[in-house]
Amino acid sequence: MPSPQGVWASLVAGVRDHTLPVAIAASMGRMLVGYGLAISFALPVGLAVARCDLLRDTVGAAAVGLQTLPSICWLPLALLWFGLSERAILFVVVMGATFCIVTALNDSIRNVPPLLVKAGRTLGARGLALDGRVVLPAALPAIVTGLKLGWSFAWRSLMAGELLYSEKGLGRVLTMGRDLGDMAQVVVTIIVILVLGLAVNQYVFGRVERSLGMRWGLLSE
Repeated sequence: MPSPQGVWASLVAGVRDHTLPVAIAASMGRMLVGYGLAISFALPVGLAVARCDLLRDTVGAAAVGLQTLPSICWLPLALLWFGLSERAILFVVVMGATFCIVTALNDSIRNVPPLLVKAGRTLGARGLALDGRVVLPAALPAIVTGLKLGWSFAWRSLMAGELLYSEKGLGRVLTMGRDLGDMAQVVVTIIVILVLGLAVNQYVFGRVERSLGMRWGLLSE
């Protein structure tokens, strides 16, 4: 194991020669694209699954099963379909996050208290109006939690994909450290990956959850 001084020196060197900033920018760019695609796929599917018993028993059950599949298992399929390319990495990210978000969205909508739904119907809300004004707002805190879990799944999937192939990114830096036998660089990259994951959780999803919690009366000021 490298000494703390060696890890610090590797961190400073990575910042000065722009290795780490460039890698962080590349990984976060891929992450935003892949996570955005996963949300665009998962939200309509999750809403449909929550509203249709047939879809819940078929697509919903499949989503739960596929969610348990480790993201590394998608890599061989991605390579066969897309080869060593950016699309293969994005495919792994999308597959790693989509099923988690679908499952969380389905569960959050189905766990809305029936009393709220009955109150909305009593006040005249029906169909899309009921979903938009009652069901989705009531389920929103749980939906945000599902999106946060989806982000964590996507982040892990991205690192798995970048370890296999990437011209730039934190996974590439981690692979270079392994190939060169530079344990300090490996430890620094792992720390950066952890810090980025914690920062997004704390300063993005954490703030959204606190805001929703206070607005919905789940948290005190």
